[in-house]
Amino acid sequence: MNVTPLVDVVLVLLIIFMVVIPAMEQGLNIEVPGIVNADEEKEGGIDPFILSVSKGGALYLDQKQIPEGQLEAFLKAARDREPNRRLVLRGDRGVRYGEVRGVLATVQRLGFPGMSLRVNQRTTDAEALASN
Repeated sequence: MNVTPLVDVVLVLLIIFMVVIPAMEQGLNIEVPGIVNADEEKEGGIDPFILSVSKGGALYLDQKQIPEGQLEAFLKAARDREPNRRLVLRGDRGVRYGEVRGVLATVQRLGFPGMSLRVNQRTTDAEALASN
């Protein structure tokens, strides 16, 4: 019995999943700003909630759109369901600072166990300025 074709099919499926799964995790097209001294991303533990602010100002919690005016209710329900999960805020670099600051204030007021901002690592100040 020749198992070579079976092994070929399994390897092709494995490669497909390795390519598709990271793309699915990215989901929304949010272009985060770059900074020079970004903290290292920590692995392990519970996956954080991902709160995204799109260029148009739409809000998404774990890729589910939040209706306008419902941010606090959505975040409170999420925190109550899983009180030990941190939150990562991804704001598109095209969004005004005031909009992101308002979202940040809401997150802080609700008392998540940890909150961080997602950014891209830049190697130099000149590279960071050129990308903005």
